[in-house]
Amino acid sequence: MKMDYIDIFSGCGGLAYGLQQSGWEALFAIEKSQDAFSTLENNVLYKVKKTWPTWLEYASNDINDICRTYKKELRKYRGKVMLVAGGPPCQGFSSAGQRKESDVRNKLVDSYLEFVDLIKPQMIFFENVRGFTMPFTISENEQKCYSDYIVEQLKKRKYRVDFKIINFSDFGVPQSRNRFILFASKKGKPLDFFQFLYDGRETFLKQRDLEQYVSVQDAISDLMLKNGKGVCPDSKGFFAGKYGIVSSKYQRYMRKNTVRDMPDSHRFAKHRKETEKRFKKMISEEECNKNLSKILLEKYGVKKNCISILDKNLASPTITTHPDDHIHYKEPRILTVREYARLQSFPDNFEFKGKYTTGGKRRKIEVPRYTQVGNAIPPLFAEQVGIALKKYMQKYAITDDNVKDN
Repeated sequence: MKMDYIDIFSGCGGLAYGLQQSGWEALFAIEKSQDAFSTLENNVLYKVKKTWPTWLEYASNDINDICRTYKKELRKYRGKVMLVAGGPPCQGFSSAGQRKESDVRNKLVDSYLEFVDLIKPQMIFFENVRGFTMPFTISENEQKCYSDYIVEQLKKRKYRVDFKIINFSDFGVPQSRNRFILFASKKGKPLDFFQFLYDGRETFLKQRDLEQYVSVQDAISDLMLKNGKGVCPDSKGFFAGKYGIVSSKYQRYMRKNTVRDMPDSHRFAKHRKETEKRFKKMISEEECNKNLSKILLEKYGVKKNCISILDKNLASPTITTHPDDHIHYKEPRILTVREYARLQSFPDNFEFKGKYTTGGKRRKIEVPRYTQVGNAIPPLFAEQVGIALKKYMQKYAITDDNVKDN
């Protein structure tokens, strides 16, 4: 069975890694950020260089440039691609941000549709934040909802479409992360894809000796600062943490193919003594997994709109792109990139590239490691998506021949 796809808006490769683990083969990928592309190349794309088209530079690329410059080359893929997967940037839709309809990144939904028009894949997998389903007020008498818009546009293109809001914590990911998931196909009933996805959870997790619901402590307790620290190998003047004893099935699975004694991207922040003192007080006195109120933020002298303390006994709240949105449940510090990655289900042998952090106006052009992780689709969920897609293809006998017929 042919299981090839094109990955667009790839980010650092959470979706691509999961699909690859489930047997899918990428033909090529499109990602604008050089930082994210470096991580993607290091962990996923090095395996697919043989399928990379000669006309496309093996580097970071902008989807609008690709669609404008290589229309002829892209049309040659018609009848040869089973799946287009990915989702445009979520910042303009996210309730965690400023959420503006005028955000230029929202227009990338049309870029997604243009790419679909050029390739005409048999199936489409699309992901975005929950806010994608929330309407924008354009004027007093007009609203625009992008989820309705993309469903309408795909149906005009003769796709059968269904979507759901899915919480990744229901799929073995130690994070309560609700996302808009859309599946479209030229054949069959798209609702069946979601049925395969939900029905396959128990077997998938059991085969890997994993639990369905994983707490923060289950996910990251072996990454504590108390385990010891050493010189950070990729950041001068910083310390990085060492591994502790494995204390959960999830930790064992995450460390399965790792031989190093110091996890990748496990660099500790440099907190001032007064900051550590403030965090200790917050950990001992405040409610976990809940953003501190404005009054409490002022009480602790925190100049942020939101910050929360993780609850060790629950899945974490949604991981964002900001390194200081969450405080460790026990140690007075923010989380490391590796701890973020664990909460996103990236295995420990997945190595991140680029800067750790950025700030100010540079946030609009740079994609450091925290941002790469925070924007990603959890690989553990993506692998289950890949398996469900395969089952859908089998049920509706979607083969190379009927791809070419469309």
